[in-house]
Amino acid sequence: MRHPRVATSAPAVRPGSEASIIFGTGLTTALPGSAQGLYLIVTDIEQARAQLVDRGIDVSEVFHDDKGVFFHGHDCGDVVHDGQGQARITGLHPERAGYGSCATFSDPDGNGWVLQEITQRAAGR
Repeated sequence: MRHPRVATSAPAVRPGSEASIIFGTGLTTALPGSAQGLYLIVTDIEQARAQLVDRGIDVSEVFHDDKGVFFHGHDCGDVVHDGQGQARITGLHPERAGYGSCATFSDPDGNGWVLQEITQRAAGR
């Protein structure tokens, strides 16, 4: 059996965050690119998107849902998924509401990610 190789990334953008992402080999039997709709929460979606684009990553334009709620789908990797009855509207949520603005991208393996802007967590989260 191969020994796993692991790298952990804890975000420096949000001091005090308890979030981290683990990358590595031998951690799972899932095929590369099979993870879709992974959420990466950011406090400033325009800044986060610009940082990814500056690093050569193809990121969608920022968008919001026409119903004013957070977006339940993605269009990256090999899968396109839209929540029932939802439509994307280009640009930030008009009120810059938390959970309201998103952007999507795929990592080099083809996994699909959703950036979601949350500046204040909903109660109990």
